[in-house]
Amino acid sequence: MNGTPIRGDFRSDTLTVASHAMREAMATAEVGDDVYGEDPTVNRLQEHVAGLTGKEAALFLNSGTQSNLSAVLAHCQRGDEFIIGREYHIFLNEAAGAAAFGGASPWPVEVDSNGSLAPDDVRDAVRESDQHHPVSRLLCLENTVNGCVQPVELVDKLAATGRDCGLAVHLDGARLFNAAVACGVDITAFLNHVDTVSLCLSKGLGAPAGTVLAGDRATIDRAFRARKMLGGGMRQVGHLAAAGLHALEHNIARLADDHARAERVAEGLRAIDALSLTQDTNMVWVTPPAEHHDDLVAHLESEGLLGIFWKPTMRFVTHLDVDDAQVESLVDSFTRFFDSRN
Repeated sequence: MNGTPIRGDFRSDTLTVASHAMREAMATAEVGDDVYGEDPTVNRLQEHVAGLTGKEAALFLNSGTQSNLSAVLAHCQRGDEFIIGREYHIFLNEAAGAAAFGGASPWPVEVDSNGSLAPDDVRDAVRESDQHHPVSRLLCLENTVNGCVQPVELVDKLAATGRDCGLAVHLDGARLFNAAVACGVDITAFLNHVDTVSLCLSKGLGAPAGTVLAGDRATIDRAFRARKMLGGGMRQVGHLAAAGLHALEHNIARLADDHARAERVAEGLRAIDALSLTQDTNMVWVTPPAEHHDDLVAHLESEGLLGIFWKPTMRFVTHLDVDDAQVESLVDSFTRFFDSRN
């Protein structure tokens, strides 16, 4: 960037900064020692999420990775196997924690272009009862997958298939609220056959940190112990829980604004013949011609516009700190770059 001021940061919705109202809620939160279960704001957040999800209990954790890992450890014993999409976050982006810390082995299954698993593939992945095989114990789902919504009907079928095969079902719902807003449904629509769900507060909802894991009481009790082993027992953490409560009370419906802005980016970039792209919810994936990739990155960075500049496909994410002017700047910058190549 060479000191260029940032005019639009589209790298991730994890970049959101707490609003003034959220900071005020944090500053005035009533707190206690959460390791002793005495932080009233944490307790209120956990009760609120249990109600939102229709589950018996919920647990506040410091990150989505810790929440997913605690869930896998709560469901699986050492030597067990969990079935998961090959492109899913727990498998690719959580440092193999389930295997490293819990001795649980992932069995990845191929997904389609929408990030979706097929129920028949899940059924086929379940191990026969045999001394040579690990025990199939858990099915891990995800929604959204790289921004792509997994429809309610599919999640129901997958979870029901897992249950029918004797598996527990965990849903990594880091962006489940995005999926729910996109489908015009409540998040409970996705959770009919799901045992546990992890909900991230620090992405599109705008809290600075925190994820909540919800499920039946016995599983959450096991996850509570796992959280302690993972160093997740925190003290006056109600200050962070207050941010999560504020996010849940004020920032769910406005996710539709992020989706609309991502659609505007996609609409503008589709006018450029050289580009291939996909868009769903708040993510836009753009593949430029290979010979232009590096020059395009340099051009965007010189104008203070950031994305995740993977090769061959770049990612741009809209969030509550991206406004209409920044969206138009991104589209305009792309347009001018490719106009200069014609």
